[in-house]
Formats: sequence, structure tokens, C-alpha cells
Amino acid sequence: MTMAEHGTGTAGAGRPAGGPGTAGEWRPSACILCECNCGIEILVGAGGSFDKIRGDKAHPASHGYTCNKALRLDHYQNGRSGRITRPLRRRPDGTFEEIDWETAIAEVAARFKEIEAAHGGETIFYYGGGGQGNHLGGAYAPATMRAFGMRYRSSALAQEKTGEFWVNARMLGLPNRADVEHCEVALFVGKNPYQSHGFPRARSVLKEIAKDPDRSMIVIDPVRTETAELADFHLQVRPGTDLYLLTALAAILVREGLVAADWLAEHADGLEAVTAVLNDVPIAAYCEIADVPEDLVRAAARRLAGASSVAVLEDLGVQMNRDSTLVSYVEKLIWLLTGNLGKEGAQYVFSSMAPIGRDRGHPAGEGPRSPVVGAKIIGGLVPCNVIAEEILTDHPDRYRAMLVESANPAHSLADSARMREALKALDLVVVIDVAMTETARLADYVLPAPTQYEKYEATFFNFDFPRNIFHLRHPVVNAPDGVLPEPEIHARLVEAAGALSEDDYTPLREAAGKGRQAFAEAFLSALAERPKLMKLASVLLYRTLGPTLPNGAASAAALWALAHKCAQDNPAGVKRAGYGEGLEAGERLFDAIVSNPHGVVITDDEQEETWRRLGDRRIQLDVPELLTEVAGLASRPRPVPEPDWPFVLSAGERRAFTANTIIRDPGWRRRDPEGMLRMNEADAKELGVVAGDRVRLTTRRGSVEVPVDLTDRMRPGHISLPNGLGLAVQDPDDGAPTVTGVAPNELTAAEDRDEFAGTPWHKHVPARVSPLSGAAAGPAA
Repeated sequence: MTMAEHGTGTAGAGRPAGGPGTAGEWRPSACILCECNCGIEILVGAGGSFDKIRGDKAHPASHGYTCNKALRLDHYQNGRSGRITRPLRRRPDGTFEEIDWETAIAEVAARFKEIEAAHGGETIFYYGGGGQGNHLGGAYAPATMRAFGMRYRSSALAQEKTGEFWVNARMLGLPNRADVEHCEVALFVGKNPYQSHGFPRARSVLKEIAKDPDRSMIVIDPVRTETAELADFHLQVRPGTDLYLLTALAAILVREGLVAADWLAEHADGLEAVTAVLNDVPIAAYCEIADVPEDLVRAAARRLAGASSVAVLEDLGVQMNRDSTLVSYVEKLIWLLTGNLGKEGAQYVFSSMAPIGRDRGHPAGEGPRSPVVGAKIIGGLVPCNVIAEEILTDHPDRYRAMLVESANPAHSLADSARMREALKALDLVVVIDVAMTETARLADYVLPAPTQYEKYEATFFNFDFPRNIFHLRHPVVNAPDGVLPEPEIHARLVEAAGALSEDDYTPLREAAGKGRQAFAEAFLSALAERPKLMKLASVLLYRTLGPTLPNGAASAAALWALAHKCAQDNPAGVKRAGYGEGLEAGERLFDAIVSNPHGVVITDDEQEETWRRLGDRRIQLDVPELLTEVAGLASRPRPVPEPDWPFVLSAGERRAFTANTIIRDPGWRRRDPEGMLRMNEADAKELGVVAGDRVRLTTRRGSVEVPVDLTDRMRPGHISLPNGLGLAVQDPDDGAPTVTGVAPNELTAAEDRDEFAGTPWHKHVPARVSPLSGAAAGPAA
């Protein structure tokens, strides 16, 4: 049954009472396929179909821009997906049966309570809370964690960004981003913004830079990507040697006297220690290891140093690769050594609605650790690559249950076979999701939620500067009967656990009836009197303030506290955005967020706001445990392919029609429907294969058959598979599950991870490729 067939259901408990618009009407919303969440408008057809999609010109960040992917979102809403619309409970024989919500909530709560009583709530692990663009429910998850004593959590961010989070915390104390739109020079490290975006109007901005003779683009990537083809400098690094190349770049800046010495003296500490290490770097040898001509590297370094502004972005190409945390450190040294912080076109510290990307920056040997493996917890997140190890053990503190929300760890985490084994070993698995994902199939209970276009939803990826944006998306089509939005699910679980009751709600409801000022006084008073309510605050707001919000926007209630905190932390920017000063600014900001379906500017900053946010803290160039590793790089054995594994596989490349696993319907891909293995033409010739041939791809973890796509964009010895494939969906003819393409994490290994942050090496998987009719062969020399 498609999602469109459910589109005319009446609103159930917790869903917008006012409902969305009618068929034939353009409805504002946003694309949910990358962190930019560009504004779109959807022409809704009969039965809830998305007949047309266009960019929303009223959106304050994207201004009508979209890429090709947004135009295919009907395949998310109405495509084949394995949609679920009733709570499911696993039978003893492994099949599922539908149950009512009262039974589901009561049984899930009772079983979590049993585990908490027997082993402690810290043995219940929470994963997710923010599928791409689906973050609002995650604001309510801490209440459920508090209600059952949960302590440990993780999400996809721990597969990608935690190394950078930790480096930012050690060097600046706060996360930062890059003003690519206004920079003179853009440097992209392991990033292809043409496909992965990462800043508003990405493709348009890239083309603007490429056409301007006074601006330049530098790309560090082993693949000649669409972005690299627009670049002035493509440093086509040997896979996995980014640290050598970046260290050579930084060393050139020091050795040629290209650092911003006066700026550094004013703002930073540790320059002497850093320059001592970089002065000893064998630049020529590192360029040789990276296989990039030294003269090209020197030219790129001089262009960086001579620019009035440089904006630098790193991404998964290095964040899911060898030495990812060290790469992040040296990348930041480059833009700091050249003085590119706190000015137009450079790096900036942004305002925020939620503390995504923040860490306390404990030294490597300090800070919180996971209970079994002792892995470093960064930004509150356990490294994804240790989750299975934390379960598959007889350690008394092992995780014994999981609550998974808007996530699919059985498919998206390294070493899927071992992750499935771990999920099966748990005493209880509960999944909150829209569709019957690979993880949901292993669950004991599946609790169905609306799609992102059937409810109020938002993203907390609000990183723009100087005008930062927040977009509360309104429902576009009706949700089917039988599903509940995540805030309602969390509220019911919290209440079933006995953590909150009508006695807690009544005085706040009475205050809300007297107006926002009375409510604020009562709410703050309740938290002061009972500090333990703090972690339950989102559900308190949902049950008391939520019903007073217009058009059934109860799920937005948690944003009230976040809006006030934004106004408190960023008074000047909030005032410039038009919301006034003091307590009234928070109220006006919140009301604007709730009432404007196109999104609003939350802060309008001046450039020096970056320095205000940093306060008295000086930049720390010397991070001892990282600088020591950079100093020892020359003594490492040179990286060479292993004889049995002559290829390097990038598992999970972003292509024109891939989007993680959010669109499960394979019909959405207009190109490369099977997800071909990209390979250099010379390698294919040596293997004796031609385009379209099927080959056997083997890693230490698994072996698959896949067709090959030959290209001169790849270096010899480097191959890639796209992300978002290998999903099981129902066949439209016989209802049987079918799988299209390769699931990349059937081939990756959990032990291949960064030594500091535990992030995976998905982009550096040793592999071999064999023609199906012959023996394995190596890459072309």
C-alpha cells in the first residue's frame, strides 16, 4: 500500500487538527535529502500525490534554488517503501502482528522498566533521533531517556563528524562553518558540494566562483568530481593519504613565510610548537606519497596565503577515512595559519537553535567513555563502530536493549552482519519509524510515525551566517490513521513510565490559559522547584503549551524553550532580525517560527559576532596529542596497497540519485539504477572487463557481484560504490521483497576506525575485484 492511499485519513491523536491543504494547492515545505533542506513548494494531487515540485522563492536561504534530487520526492512520500501504519509486535515465530497503541506503549514501557530494574537504565541504548531533516522528534527523546534511566546514545553524526567536533572544541571551543558564498578562495577537502551540497545554493555558488577570474577553487579529492572539474586546482590525492598532502600544504605556508603572523599573535597560542613541527616536514616526500606534484601543491598554498578570504569545508571523503581526526586538525591549521576566521568569506561561528556539533574538548585520555570498550564519547555520542562490541560480550554493563528512532543501523553502520547479530542478541529492540526498514525487521516492536510531509517537522542543521535560518515545516498531506508523530510517542512512553502525570500538567495548563507570560513564570518555577524535570521539559511543553499552538502545531512546543535560549545567547543578532529585545524577543521569535511555513531568519549577525561568541578564549593551535602524531608522520611506514587487496573501495559515494536510505523506492533513480561499481578504465582493461560487465567485489567482510561503470574520473586502484542502495522493498507485482544494488556495509569492518574518534573508514576499504569468469587481478600500474 502506498503512502498516497493513506492520504485522506482523518487526524488521529497528536496529529494536526487543522490538517494540511487540499488537492490542487501548492504547499510550502523543504527538501529532506541533505542538510541544506532547501525550501520547496509541492503541488498536491488527488490521494496525496506530489504532482509537481519547485523551489520556494520565499525561502530565506535557498530563494527558489533546488537540485535535481528534490524534484523526485514523490518517491519518498508515495513510492514503494514498506510503509507501516499500525504498531507491530513480533510473534515467537518471528512474524509480526498488529496491535493497538495502548497495548504497544504499555508493553514497551513495561519491558524497558524490567530491564532498568534488573540491569540499570544505562543498559538501554538510544540510537537516532534525527533522520535527515527529521529532527523535531529528537528534541523529545531526552525525556524518554530520562524516564527509563538511559544514559548512552549515538546517531549518524558519530559515523561522520565527531572527530571534527572534538578538534573544534580543542582549538576554538565552538563549532564553525565556512562562508563559501563570499570567499575569494574555496578549499574543499574530501567534499563534492555539487552532489553533497553543504551550503545554500551550492551548485549556483560553485559556478559563480568558477566563472569569476578573481576567485579560485581548490579541491582535494582522489576522484575528478563535478566540483573538481570546476576547480582551478585539483589535488587528486592518492586515496587515504590526505594527511600527508595537508601537512605538506601547512608546511609550505610556514617555510615560505606565508602565515598571518600578526593576526596569530593577536588571536592564537601555540604557533611556536606548530611551526617547529612543520619546519621539519619533508614536503617533497609527502607530496610524492600523496602522488600530487609538488609544484601544484606549492601553487595552491600560495593562492591560499594570498587570498583576502578563504573558506574551507571538509566532508565524508576524509571524515570516513584513515587519519580523519588528524586530517581535521591540519585542515584547521591551514585556515588559521592564514588568518581566515571572523571575516567575510572565511570561517565563522554560527548561532544555533540546538547544540549540534558541540563537545567539551576533553584531552584524549579524559572525558566520558563507553561502558565496555571504553571508547571516547564525543558530543554525547558513542562511536557507531563500537556499538556491536558493546552488546556482544558477557560484560555486566553491556547494552541489553535499544530504542531506535528514525535510523537504520542494521544497514547504515559498518559490518552489517555483525550489527544484525548484535541486534538479535539484545533483550529488546524497539523501532520508531515510517517504514519496515532492515532494523525494523529485527525489532520486537515497531511504532509507526508519519512521513516528514505528514507532520510538523524541522532540522537543527542551522549553520548559515550572517543570516541564520530556521524552518518549521507544516504538514503537506494528511497522515494515515494509525500512526503517531514522534513527540506523541515519546510523551506516551514517558507517562507510561510514571515520570509525568496529570498532576504535573494541570498547573501549567492553567497558566497557559492565562497567556504566555503566566505560562513562562509557572514553567520556570516548576523547573526551579524540581530540577529533575529539566530533562522531561520537552514533554511538559508538548502536553501543556502544545495544545495552545495554532493549527495543531503541538509538536513545535519544544521550540519555545529553544527560541528563548537563542534570543538570550544572541541578543544582537535576534534584534537585528527584527524580534526586539529582552523576554519579548524570544516570544516573537517563537511565534514567527510557528506561523511562517516558508522559514524565518532567526539571527542577523555582524562579522565580529564570531569573536563575541569566542569570548576571551584564544585559539589553541597546539593540540598536543594531535601535533605529536603529525610530528611522527615521517617515521610511519609508507602506505602501500596490500598484495591481497590491491584496490581501495570508497563505500558510499554520493551520486546524482542517491540519498542515504531515506528514499527506499528504487524507481526514484533516473540514472545508475543498480548502483554500479565505478572503476578506472586502465584497471578494467587489465582485468579484461568492459562497461556493464558484472564482477566480483571482495573485502575482508564480504563478497558481492556488481556491474562496473568505467570512467577516467577514478584513479587507478580506486573504486567506489554509491550510498543508499541494497534496500529491501516490496515488489509491486507479487509483494515479495526485492533488493536493488549493493548494501555497502556488507563489505565494511567495524574495527577499521579512527584512533581518536572511532569514526569508520568507509572511504578506505581494502578490496579486490575479479572478473566472474577468471581469477583476481590487481590494478594497473
